[in-house]
Amino acid sequence: MQYHAANTDSLMTITNRPELVFERGEGSWLFDHQGKRYLDFIQGWAVNCLGHCPPEITAALTEQAGKLLNPSPAFYNGPMVELAGLLTDNSCFDRVFFANTGAEANEGAIKLARKWGQLNRDGAFEIITFGHSFHGRTLATMSASGKAGWDTIFAPQVSGFPKAVYNDIASVEALIGPKTVAVMLEPVQGEGGVIPADLEFLKALRALTEARGILLIVDEVQTGVGRTGKLFAYEHAGIAPDIMTLGKGIGGGVPLAALLAREAICCFVPGDQGGTYNGNPLMTAVGVAVVRRMLAPGFLAEVEARGQYLAKRLLELSAKHGLKGERGSGLLRALILDDERGPEIVQKALALTPFGLLLNAPRPNLLRFMPALNVSEAEIDQMIGLLDSLLQR
Repeated sequence: MQYHAANTDSLMTITNRPELVFERGEGSWLFDHQGKRYLDFIQGWAVNCLGHCPPEITAALTEQAGKLLNPSPAFYNGPMVELAGLLTDNSCFDRVFFANTGAEANEGAIKLARKWGQLNRDGAFEIITFGHSFHGRTLATMSASGKAGWDTIFAPQVSGFPKAVYNDIASVEALIGPKTVAVMLEPVQGEGGVIPADLEFLKALRALTEARGILLIVDEVQTGVGRTGKLFAYEHAGIAPDIMTLGKGIGGGVPLAALLAREAICCFVPGDQGGTYNGNPLMTAVGVAVVRRMLAPGFLAEVEARGQYLAKRLLELSAKHGLKGERGSGLLRALILDDERGPEIVQKALALTPFGLLLNAPRPNLLRFMPALNVSEAEIDQMIGLLDSLLQR
């Protein structure tokens, strides 16, 4: 189909999109309707963990599409069962509920924690979250998020989410009361500026929640499934949370998410939780392919090595241009600028010729990098070279 700008008029405006249409992707590269290519260091916001159109996902989709698409979540299907087993066998959790988006998984985690509070803590329902956190765009997950103004933009919203200070255990302890049922956090605050939780903070948080008899929920929608160099980011701290949510990378580009919990926390009864497409075999077959690739010998070690290489190159760039360093975990990283030109750099990177560069600025003073987990050192070097030229301007 020939693309014309007027064709976009039927789409509801929810973000400012550039005047281009992507038609094809391969690995770390995207191609638009005019044939221009772009080096992609966004990858669908950390979604395409194996890059664009990896053969594993193409094969899984093609094979499963010829067998069974959606028998209804009221029945078991093979890929659903297999993926659940892979996740529990390789984590500290016992049960899995599949969803379609990270926000839906987080909404499920909130419901599960509140149900557990009804049964075990005299109706406790408050979940302590953190300033600058991001948990999704439903009413409840927006209320749980610590993004400025999000607790009122669609008021009245959902109460019961007091905000603590990230990496400050005393601020968490001060908020715990008789209505507290859980603490919920991202191991790395991605939308908040790629801010990792200190490992000692995570250990202290686990000890505190256990001592006070409340749950610890890790939102690994952005950090899970290999992004930080381990299968799940909580592993870096050597802790065992009670509930975990996954999204983005688990589907490698297709809509798939998951809510995982320890057996003792699983208190849903029939009717409490569900969803028309949840656990459908087309999506879970992709999840199986993705997780099996993550578990292949040496894959996660390679992610960790690439993360260290990206960090090294970003630090070199920072030193050369007098910037303020870099931070992150694995292949979720940020370059901290010395001013607020992040959005301007993003726009100029897109317009580069002969090929563009896709970057993201979740805060005006930094750039975020979320490449495919199998990105090459040569592609990292290409990105650094392009960014170097942009910073010189």
